[in-house]
Amino acid sequence: MNSAHTLAQLQPHPYVNKVVRPAVTVATIVERDGRFLLIEEETRYGLRLNQPAGHVEAGESIVIAAARETLEEAAWRVDPTALVGVYQWESPDSGMAFVRFTFAANPRRHEPNRPLDTGIVRALWLSYDDIAARRDLHRNPLVLQSLDDYRAGTRWPLGVIANL
Repeated sequence: MNSAHTLAQLQPHPYVNKVVRPAVTVATIVERDGRFLLIEEETRYGLRLNQPAGHVEAGESIVIAAARETLEEAAWRVDPTALVGVYQWESPDSGMAFVRFTFAANPRRHEPNRPLDTGIVRALWLSYDDIAARRDLHRNPLVLQSLDDYRAGTRWPLGVIANL
């Protein structure tokens, strides 16, 4: 410790006490026959559209979390193939902050009898034009931004995420 600084000078300032840490979330972009897998979910603002997405659980890799969330929300087993992007977003309504890892994934197998997560009404396949036309129903702006990045060919190898 540098003796030129007193302990009081090193303490956080009062305005720093309210630290908002972003939630780490994942999502998948799954394309099949020119359509994209979305979920329709209940929110406090009514039904909204989103990619299959959710929070990373303790001890879980980010890539595995993306595949798990897709299975739980859409009843599709998928294989993540690439990272499309990492997006930081703060909800203007709640002030909640998010860092979202969005992956491209290939559909492997549908499990139509699997119950969907609480709040998920259904999974559906929509064209890009249908998704863009319903932007007022998107859960957040990450839906269309990540889809546009995917369609532009943005892909990063899964190896850019180190799981130590």
